[in-house]
Amino acid sequence: MNKMIKLATLSVLVAAPALYGASVAACVGCHGQQFEKAAMGKSKIVKDMAKEEIIASLKGYKDGSYGGAMKGLMTGQVASLDDAAIEEIAALIKGGGSAAAAPAAPAEVKVVDINEKATDAKRIKTEDLATKKDMVAEEIGLRKTSLFAEDDSTVSVKTDRTRPAPGQSTRFERAYMNAPPMIPHDVEGLLPITRENNQCVGCHMPEVAVSVGATPIPVSHFTNLRPKVELKDGEVLHEGKAINKELADTGAIKTVARKGDTLYQGRFNCSQCHAPQSNVDTLVANTFEPDFKDEKGETASNLMDVINEGVE
Repeated sequence: MNKMIKLATLSVLVAAPALYGASVAACVGCHGQQFEKAAMGKSKIVKDMAKEEIIASLKGYKDGSYGGAMKGLMTGQVASLDDAAIEEIAALIKGGGSAAAAPAAPAEVKVVDINEKATDAKRIKTEDLATKKDMVAEEIGLRKTSLFAEDDSTVSVKTDRTRPAPGQSTRFERAYMNAPPMIPHDVEGLLPITRENNQCVGCHMPEVAVSVGATPIPVSHFTNLRPKVELKDGEVLHEGKAINKELADTGAIKTVARKGDTLYQGRFNCSQCHAPQSNVDTLVANTFEPDFKDEKGETASNLMDVINEGVE
């Protein structure tokens, strides 16, 4: 009976994301499906809070008068909520509510060109060693000191790794078309990522991301792109066809996409491809400039639309 009640409660919350201005899925991703978890190991247990306390804390996060370790994160989550939406959230958490609160409007997407300083024309002209006949020792290394005079006092540029909290940062432009986007926010409390505990999905699942201003996880992450390869009777079969016989041209082997309804577990470790960025100037100039096919390429992926480009 208790299990049925929990499932019924969860189904109501998940089926009605419009009840939350900031989306219920974004809440349960950190606080737990029954609000039984300390978000990132730091917050209060929300299910143990009184309705009035929940309302006061959400309003306090919004006006900046409340919050400890979670203040930076929560301020962004509640910024678009009005008093009615906040009271509706509290009512739903405590078991009531009428489905009156409206969802938050999608935030305007703004991006930062992470290579802007590195691709400065004057800097490239100064630092492009290929154009120079002679170089001094200080130009060869990344630390800009003579390779013949390095000692214990030679250090690299000091790196500042502090970043805005999730919900408070601005996205970075992708390095190239369909490149894994860099993480623009602080990752304290989010790492390590495991199969059993992935805090990233709380904000980045497609049904949640728009309402909280996060980058949605693309279709490719719900897709198994690994081919079925097996050795049979001494022959290597790719999707059931023998390589070098039925598939004479290996360069024309198409990728078979097996789409699913859940996050593909081969992609569960987000930080394997997505990395947080530090506040530091690049050490060398960069002549590479991305060629985005359209303006969406700066912030979105179309990998599944072009996965077999060139072999079809």
